[in-house]
Amino acid sequence: MSKSTVRGASAVERVLGLLRDPPAEPDTSAGHLDLLGPGAQPSPSLAQSAMESTFLPQIYEHVWRPVGFNLAKGWPFGPDTAAEHAMARDWLGLSHPGYAARPPATVLDVACGPGNVTRALAEGVGRGGLVVGLDTSQTMLARAVEDTADGDVCYVRGDAVDLPFRDGTFDAVCCFGALYLFDDPWTALDGMTRVLKPGGRLIILTSRRPVPLTAARIGGELIRRATGLTVFGDREITRALSERGFTAVRQHRYPLMQVVGGSRGHPLP
Repeated sequence: MSKSTVRGASAVERVLGLLRDPPAEPDTSAGHLDLLGPGAQPSPSLAQSAMESTFLPQIYEHVWRPVGFNLAKGWPFGPDTAAEHAMARDWLGLSHPGYAARPPATVLDVACGPGNVTRALAEGVGRGGLVVGLDTSQTMLARAVEDTADGDVCYVRGDAVDLPFRDGTFDAVCCFGALYLFDDPWTALDGMTRVLKPGGRLIILTSRRPVPLTAARIGGELIRRATGLTVFGDREITRALSERGFTAVRQHRYPLMQVVGGSRGHPLP
């Protein structure tokens, strides 16, 4: 597909071209591409239920996320939300808002919630680029659609663990504040690796267990069973990326969170 054809296609049409099994009759009635439909979903954990509520999407971007995440990152010493977004763009090889030389990258935001990170990534993508925000929550996606005006952003309701995209379709993949919610985070990580192009970049913001003690691991397991939240040790995510062929793996650690990234098969500059 030529660049002129890409620029003439809608974001939904472009996303359909990235899918392993595109639907014959795409459902975009809610403003996003719905690949799950009304069928019954597995019973969510306590944490997942909160993400699917009608209340949390209303306060997520301006209250829940900045307060909770910034405290977990060691506020006032850790990065605030703006610095976090800038880090994501930088690690993924994107540009910054207002820069002329923004790459026409194809980017996936896994478990995008109300689209706050998706929109921040879109600010670093140039003409001809595309940012896809994927989530399972209809209430989160409704808020994401309402708050997003960028025509190069498309939201998809789909399975974040079994990503619906073809192999090697994205230049960059972001998963901020969600890996610890997945029932099977390692399968989810396999999927993120699969959909990245060779040399594509991945960045993850997730939980961190601050001490590697047996008692702390036991406490983390109790938290997971009670709430569905997984608390990862310092080496679990970095080791998982290395085992999946990522190079130049980097990590920033904060009191209760960590940022981990790398390049699929090629070193970061």
